[in-house]
Amino acid sequence: MFKVLLVDDEVFVRKGLLALIPWESLKFSIVGEADNGAEAMELIQQLEPDLVITDIRMPILDGLELVRSVKEAFFPDPMFIIISGYHDFKYAQQALRYGVHDYILKPIDEEEMSATLRKLSYSLGRKKFPALTNDDLTSSAILEALVQGDFHEEDADPFAAALGLEGESGFLYAVTEIHGHLQDKQPTLKQLQSVIQSLERIDTRVPVHEQQPGRFGMLLCTSRIQGGETGLMLHLEQLRAGLAEQLNISLSLYAGNPVDTLTAVNLSFKEANEAARHKYAETSGVIMYSAVKEKSLYVFDMSPALTNRLITQLEEGSMDDYLDTVNSMFRQFQEQRFTSQAVTGSLSRCMTGILSVIKDMDGSEDEILRLKELAERDIELWSLQMLKDHFILAVQEAADYIGRLRKAHSLSGIKPIKQYIDTHYTENISLKSIAAEFYMNAVYLGRLFRKTYGVYFNDYLLELRVGEAKKLLRQSDLRIYEIAGKVGFQSSDYFVTQFEKLEHVSPTEYRNMLIEKE
Repeated sequence: MFKVLLVDDEVFVRKGLLALIPWESLKFSIVGEADNGAEAMELIQQLEPDLVITDIRMPILDGLELVRSVKEAFFPDPMFIIISGYHDFKYAQQALRYGVHDYILKPIDEEEMSATLRKLSYSLGRKKFPALTNDDLTSSAILEALVQGDFHEEDADPFAAALGLEGESGFLYAVTEIHGHLQDKQPTLKQLQSVIQSLERIDTRVPVHEQQPGRFGMLLCTSRIQGGETGLMLHLEQLRAGLAEQLNISLSLYAGNPVDTLTAVNLSFKEANEAARHKYAETSGVIMYSAVKEKSLYVFDMSPALTNRLITQLEEGSMDDYLDTVNSMFRQFQEQRFTSQAVTGSLSRCMTGILSVIKDMDGSEDEILRLKELAERDIELWSLQMLKDHFILAVQEAADYIGRLRKAHSLSGIKPIKQYIDTHYTENISLKSIAAEFYMNAVYLGRLFRKTYGVYFNDYLLELRVGEAKKLLRQSDLRIYEIAGKVGFQSSDYFVTQFEKLEHVSPTEYRNMLIEKE
């Protein structure tokens, strides 16, 4: 964005300009306003705007005097547009002598001002490269302009000259993604550029820019690479291997298709970034857009059933089972061609589920540092194998901790729960209500109860209730529905069904058998 300072003693004119012109779409941003020339002088010094739009008649210091003063002073030299309510040839002539870019009459016409700003945007863009040289910063800035398509046709030759690519044809954009922790020592842009230049065996620096931490883009000249697409793939594989060896890093390369001219580099840039989306679907460390462009990607999280299976196996402490599930997950990521976002989303769901189990068991996140670290890190730059290795270690750590928590609960936690059941079985209780009473996960409680006492919770509760019902059938003349209510059943029909399931006779038949014996 180019910075603009608005100068006019009439505030409604300034606000009208703000609202009238689509500044952002024209690549301009209003950074300040002044209501006279003297104030504008101070703001120009402070803000260093690229463009000043000023009225010609103002108190203290008028617009023409402002332009002259700025040109004579040691301020950054912004461009000027004069706006005036007077169609005075002498004013316009004087403004042109001072190097004013344009002279626009009030009331301001949106189309006229926008057209002027578009032309000015181009001039300012060229001004950003007043003496194009092949240093690191300039080549990176030019490459950024090329990939964004933020330049004009007439810039192609000076850009090529600045990059040392005069007379060259055939270019390819490739992304270098460095796998690992961003906290680890990363090569600098200059180091990367130097090694690429050495591997490419050329005298000029290869244009390189940083897309984001750990991810760099480079511009390769394909006219130097022989053997068509096969030769290009071999060249990229050798480049990747050389970078990995000389910089001692793990990395992948993602390449767009070759293009004929610099003006088409932004297309190769888009293709390289699209190829990068296939990083977890391909086994090669070099992915070319031409090899994956017809292949679809999976953009959703994995099936919740797989997540639930992993969490269940962790709760049960079945190491072989949960490792098999993790292997199945990562095999699915690759075979079904998950995007990196879909992979990280799926793993986040698993980690959230595991943390939830630990929380339900009154555990602490501080005891599962690997899982916590994995949840908090930016892992999108990791390779699929790195992700898998870290995830397995995190899951094993979580499984060990869950095992310790389970042991602690079985020794001290389950006894009061059983006592509670033995005391309250005649009430309307369930596994869910008891789990809530003791702040536990219902699924976990059910498994813990069975593991400790060798019987399912529902079976144990039924035995208690039927046992009490048999006692009441022997010792009282209460009706069946009354007994059902006293032992915790809400329905007499359901009570009869459950009684028969356990005793193989109905409550009435059981009572009659007792009478017959007497």
